[in-house]
Amino acid sequence: MRNFLILFSFIGFISTHAISQDSQLKSYALVGGMLIDGYEAPAVHNAVVLVSGNRIIAAGPAHEVTIPDGTPIIDTRGKTIMPGLIDMHMHLDLIGHGDYDQYYTLLGGTRRLAEVMPIAAKHMMRAGVTTGVDLGSPFDILAVREQIRAGKIPGPRLTISGPWITRIKLDGVPDSYQIVINSPTEAAAKTLELIEQGSDIIKIWLGLTLEDMKAVVNAAHSKGVKVHAHLYKVPAMEKAIEAGVDVLQHVGSAKMPPYPAALLHKIAEDRIPVVQTVAHRIWVYPASIENPSRLDNPELEADIPADIYADMQRSFKNIRALSYFKDTPDEIRHSTINARQFIDANAYMGVGTDAASPLNFHTEAMWREMSALVDSGMTPARVITAATKSGAEILGKGGELGTIEAGKLADIIIIDGDPLFDINALKYVAVTIKDGRVWFNKKYTTDALTALGTAF
Repeated sequence: MRNFLILFSFIGFISTHAISQDSQLKSYALVGGMLIDGYEAPAVHNAVVLVSGNRIIAAGPAHEVTIPDGTPIIDTRGKTIMPGLIDMHMHLDLIGHGDYDQYYTLLGGTRRLAEVMPIAAKHMMRAGVTTGVDLGSPFDILAVREQIRAGKIPGPRLTISGPWITRIKLDGVPDSYQIVINSPTEAAAKTLELIEQGSDIIKIWLGLTLEDMKAVVNAAHSKGVKVHAHLYKVPAMEKAIEAGVDVLQHVGSAKMPPYPAALLHKIAEDRIPVVQTVAHRIWVYPASIENPSRLDNPELEADIPADIYADMQRSFKNIRALSYFKDTPDEIRHSTINARQFIDANAYMGVGTDAASPLNFHTEAMWREMSALVDSGMTPARVITAATKSGAEILGKGGELGTIEAGKLADIIIIDGDPLFDINALKYVAVTIKDGRVWFNKKYTTDALTALGTAF
């Protein structure tokens, strides 16, 4: 059982351990809400979570956690306390524009990424994402990551791949996004160069041979770095598994007819992490057809530069004709089986959104993805664990992130509703705490939040 005596064992740790972003972070308590701690287990009602600096000191039922006199209180009655969400596949350079070619022309290639990336970072935090895996941005992202780490702008802690490795050049995307290789030797050399330049993980894209993949994996693993593969088709998945790729990205997102049972069994049995990204076409497209008003949102308009926002709205005029959605009707039909195959096989899954691909805004992408997974057969409790605890484990950060328990980093969100009853309650994020620092939606302003945190 959790006990407040844990507090005293962590005081020395906190006093000597650097507190990121703000040396003046204080102690405070979240009191009265329902606690989902990240484990696939029953929620704790009338809970208390005690935070000091950037660490969780205690968490549990109110009768088990003693709150020191004078500790500021954040009232969470009627709300849900849960770990910060981990988006295992997002793009900080994107904001949901309908056409990639036109978007990069508008940005002048990468010239305006410094304007766009902080907006995307803030939107992710507003959506409760405290950790994000950026799978395919140029190294312009490093400067933004430093701004986030310094506390100058709100944003998730970032794990980045930098440019992806491929044999197929993607037209319309600036060259700084992609490393085109012609041999396994070159693949290995480029992998090491990316790691030296700042890549935390390596992303491999389409067209690589088995030997290419092995070369990338061996080079990355020699530096303790994991490899994520962008793939859909069965032969590519089989090659990636044989090569020892660490995470399979996009599989199960209905680009394919049903996967063979033997392949699903191997992935589940070997606990090869899967990130499906099912919502970004199959659910987002019909939602936009049925309710196009979601595309013209004052929250987005307030943050995005006027010329970019105007061009986004122009790109949404005929979304049926956008090249990004040319195969979506077929994908929707595939999804009745395909999107739930890995769920039914009990595969080891994280949650990724592919935000902010066309129409898939950072402000909404995570709850829509989690809702789509529930539609496809996951229970709300299971999808919350996938989006928190499992994501942290897949990143190798399970000792610090992903659950709410004593000793871990204070990455916590407060939801205005009960996502175990209705997963769509995750659209109502009232408070996002990252590394102990409190950010809150202006709609939920209270005296306590104003004293402790920052509105955004």
